[in-house]
Amino acid sequence: MTTVLRRLWRGRADDAPWARPAFLGLLLATGVLYLWNLSASGYANSFYSAAVQAGGESWKAFFFGSLDAGNAITVDKPPAALWPMALSVRLFGLGSWQILVPEVLMGVATVAVLYAAVRRRFGAGAGLLAGAVLALTPVAALMFRFNNPDALLALLSTVAVYCVLRALEQEESAAKWLVGAGVALGFAFLAKTLQAFLVLPALALVYVVCAPGGIGRRLGRLALGGLALVVSGGWWVAVVELWPESSRPYVGGSQKNSFLELTFGYNGLGRLNGEETGSVGGRSTSGALPEGVEALPTRGGGGWGETGIGRMFGDAVGGQVSWLLPAALLLLVAGLVITWRAPRTAASVEGGARAAFLAWGGALLTTLAVFSFMAGIFHEYYTIALAPYLAALVGMGAAVLWEERGRPLAAAALAATVAVTAVWAYVLLGRTPDWLPWLRPVVLGAGLLAALGLAFAGRFDRRIGLGLAGLGIAASLAGPVAYTLATVDEGHQGSIVTAGPAGGAMGGRPGRGMLFRAGPDGGGRGGGMPGQMPGGAGQGQMPGGGPMGNPPQGQGQGQDGQGQGPGQGPGPGQGQGGQGNLPNLETFGPGAPGRPGAAGGLLNGATVGAKAKAALSKDADAYTWVAAAVGAQNAASYQLATEKPVMAIGGFNGSDPSPTLAQFKQYVAQGRIHYLVGSGEGGGGMRMGPGGGTSSAISAWVADTFEKVTLDGSTFYDLTKKK
Repeated sequence: MTTVLRRLWRGRADDAPWARPAFLGLLLATGVLYLWNLSASGYANSFYSAAVQAGGESWKAFFFGSLDAGNAITVDKPPAALWPMALSVRLFGLGSWQILVPEVLMGVATVAVLYAAVRRRFGAGAGLLAGAVLALTPVAALMFRFNNPDALLALLSTVAVYCVLRALEQEESAAKWLVGAGVALGFAFLAKTLQAFLVLPALALVYVVCAPGGIGRRLGRLALGGLALVVSGGWWVAVVELWPESSRPYVGGSQKNSFLELTFGYNGLGRLNGEETGSVGGRSTSGALPEGVEALPTRGGGGWGETGIGRMFGDAVGGQVSWLLPAALLLLVAGLVITWRAPRTAASVEGGARAAFLAWGGALLTTLAVFSFMAGIFHEYYTIALAPYLAALVGMGAAVLWEERGRPLAAAALAATVAVTAVWAYVLLGRTPDWLPWLRPVVLGAGLLAALGLAFAGRFDRRIGLGLAGLGIAASLAGPVAYTLATVDEGHQGSIVTAGPAGGAMGGRPGRGMLFRAGPDGGGRGGGMPGQMPGGAGQGQMPGGGPMGNPPQGQGQGQDGQGQGPGQGPGPGQGQGGQGNLPNLETFGPGAPGRPGAAGGLLNGATVGAKAKAALSKDADAYTWVAAAVGAQNAASYQLATEKPVMAIGGFNGSDPSPTLAQFKQYVAQGRIHYLVGSGEGGGGMRMGPGGGTSSAISAWVADTFEKVTLDGSTFYDLTKKK
């Protein structure tokens, strides 16, 4: 045991004595940072937490990724990201830590894999810098403490790049490493479908060009890796598609109960061209918005923000991931220039370095291009996928330029990188001018001072050069460190979360994206620029941007009356002509449920009162579902509160045609559902889903047929008692 511990502490014989202790210290610091205040997020995204709870109770729900243990409908993603969390809940019970600690472990593992990949060619110092940059990227600190699928996707994508780089080193072992890369990308597909394949073209091209051996053997080994990808990602798809529809849950997010449709439509091409049938935005199976509702783009480029090369640097995304993105791009160019005359194959030191720049740089550029120009659903937290790639380029590029600092052009490039990073941090910090105002000039001054010294680093004593390099690193990381500390210091809940200080331009601003307004039949016209929202029977506007988790109240005023609703969504409007009937749509900005009286909606859960919990829990074992609610977030809130199955009518958006009215009537006749969650303070359930149709028909039939019960200010319908 002593020998094993000594080897663990010392590491490889050719490493410097400080390398392994520093690496272990990095992993420990990352774990402590990500565990800090973890329970403040509660169940985080209750949509996925409900599926985790169901998977902890039912192996069938575990396999399919069902939202409830009754297996009515699945989440709108494949289930691989849910499996570690569901196993944790099955072992240790339901709770915030049981759900989120597996995500933290994925973050630590991603840092470890990235370090290993960079260290092999560029040394321990480069690996430590890359790992630190990744750990301290604000969006990484956000998503490695959250229960969306992106944490597992980032880990497996990093593993895939590592495996490809190992396959480039020796022809004899290439096949097994390419199989490993294929397996990693296959399971990444089972975490977040086609996004896993964004890096595939770049990695395949790098292998074909830079691998040793003849072109036939290279293509053959690449095909073997592709086969591993198909098998590791396709086995689950095949089982689901071949399983009889009558005995499996409905595939959430699809309109025809097909995972393949979900993969290539809503989660595939729809994300690129914006034609996401059944998505938020309320498009029906025909692609049309509900009758009387029109979309109002808030900015040029569509309802999910302006597209283009500047998207990753804009107000919405910049503070999440772009702090060192300019540096990564500059260092990619510098690294390729320095290694351009290396031999073709990666078997040599120089060739391996160039292949590493091509692999990490290709992964960054392809993902960056897709995120910048995709017209469909885009959220800021998606950018965690960029973090490992840019962190690797920063570590590798800094190491290469440091070794070449005696050459004037290399020293100038190193200085320019630090200067650009400091200036960009100054710009980003200027978007939150009231938050740590002293940090902005300090970062700029320290960065420019370090850049000036590094321009002449080749002429200084090594110790002075190291001091200047340390000052440059500190100045470059100060901004993201501050944003990361602000991120871990607060909880994050709901479907859309952002990193950074609450109330800032990037951390806690009001909703933005696609807004909706109803025509004459919908009870008025609401919507407008960011911060505004439908407000019942007229236009609703949310004044100011309150901190996340405590949004201000929205006020609505219309010709026929006035309405009032919580800041993160529409409120019911009441006028002379009766109550307004706006769809269950929200602006797509950050926000958190959990405050007293918060109404549930499309993107956030509902507050469950004690009386409602008691009513749903009574005789719960006599029902397959203790309740049903329109939209998955509403259903998830009651399911997590009672730990009993709650059916999500219409899936996440309320727009999936499941169950049909006939199926729902049959479930009720069989006594399988106790309550339907209606509307009101903390309820939020029985409003028309974005697709209208099924959820609206069920809601109308229930309201006309069954007795209404008020619990904790919320409306419920007892499906065992007819009027």
